[in-house]
Amino acid sequence: MELDEKQQALLRMLPGIDHILELSKKEPDFENVPRSVLLLSARKVVESLRAGIIAGNPTVAENDLTDSPVLEKTKDTVKKIMTLNLKRVINATGVVVHTNLGRSVLAQEAAGNLLAVATGYSNLEFDLAKGERGSRYSCVEEILCEITGAEAAMVVNNNAAAVLLCLETMARNKKVIVSRGELVEIGGSFRIPDVMAKSGAILKEVGTTNRTHIKDYIGAIDGDTSLLLKVHTSNYSVVGFTASVTLKELVELGSKHRIPVMEDLGSGTFIDFSRYGLMKEPTVQESVSAGADLITFSGDKLLGGPQAGIIVGKRDVVDSVKKNPLTRALRIDKLTLAALESTLRIYRDPEKAVKLIPTLFMLTAPFNLIKKRADKLFKMLAKINNPALSINLADMSSKAGGGSLPLLDLPSKCIAVKIKGLSPNTVESNMRENTPPVIGRIEDDSFIMDLRTVQEDELNIIKDAIAGILIRNV
Repeated sequence: MELDEKQQALLRMLPGIDHILELSKKEPDFENVPRSVLLLSARKVVESLRAGIIAGNPTVAENDLTDSPVLEKTKDTVKKIMTLNLKRVINATGVVVHTNLGRSVLAQEAAGNLLAVATGYSNLEFDLAKGERGSRYSCVEEILCEITGAEAAMVVNNNAAAVLLCLETMARNKKVIVSRGELVEIGGSFRIPDVMAKSGAILKEVGTTNRTHIKDYIGAIDGDTSLLLKVHTSNYSVVGFTASVTLKELVELGSKHRIPVMEDLGSGTFIDFSRYGLMKEPTVQESVSAGADLITFSGDKLLGGPQAGIIVGKRDVVDSVKKNPLTRALRIDKLTLAALESTLRIYRDPEKAVKLIPTLFMLTAPFNLIKKRADKLFKMLAKINNPALSINLADMSSKAGGGSLPLLDLPSKCIAVKIKGLSPNTVESNMRENTPPVIGRIEDDSFIMDLRTVQEDELNIIKDAIAGILIRNV
């Protein structure tokens, strides 16, 4: 593309990188900024201006190429580069286990132990009693067995890894029988058939999408069958004309044919949610009691701990999984172990767990508690007293999220925000750019904040974010 005379003149006016670096020496804002960041920022600013000129952007004029505006652009660029990419956000979406927002929030006790282990040495693989090398699984195996009733346990970095490791150990080059209705896909296009193929196991589907009977499994068993697999469909539900084989029935069949049985619970929970008026979700303890040889589930999601893949089951089977060379590639790190152990210890008292583990607390929080918090935020926003701001309380539903409890609608109280002259998308964008970012959702031409997932100490931050939008834009 041929440039006109004005564009060529503007290009000649572009400041040099060395010139910007010289100017920065006189600015106190740049005093503690590494030279590499200054250099990168200066280059980004110049390249951005050059691209704007070449594109014929009318916003790039002679005044934009003088020292003062160039330095301001450099300051903004430095700030962006120096800001951490992974940061705390306020979850006002109403999705409790929000995968995009880091899933479960750790309990204070778990966060404290994580910090203690992170900032010092630990006995990660050192047996303090014997004074010799130990196993990293030992710090959580005993308590996992205590809570679940299993004979043995181990932990890897996530549940997908747990499933892969167990299948590779138990069924490489052998058949694994699973109901067609349980061939689930979870986030990130993770599919049971795909992970099974990666493990080297041979998939044998039985039954139909909505109905599978014990006779389907019986008919598929042959001399090459090494595992019966049951997958809990935690992220969807088939209703209507349905039939499925229970884990207990599968265990009885496996025992008769001397074939081990594995269950992938996906989210996994130690708490019977039906006791709190929510939908029944199978617990890990129930799966252990049913006699499954291996059970896999997540450490975060409904458990409310850090991301991890937990494996519990019969001792001889779990021991064989531990010996798989893949275990080292998938092993859990010390920080996750620190957070997981602390979380598990809270479960020794289930009633205490529901109060202290944020995920459980948010899922079981009574409507009146959420309403009280919403009323408080409503009054705080009303005090801004700006005629451009319109706020309304609304009864809506929250979701469990994290691929769990798909049919569960949790009654919640939300605040709907409208700002005159700004679209809901603009409000959402401004809230997302706040420090810390406030993440909500757009419904009915309003920016919606669900108070089920907003913490008490975050209310003032939300108020200041809304006030800031009004100051800048209205």
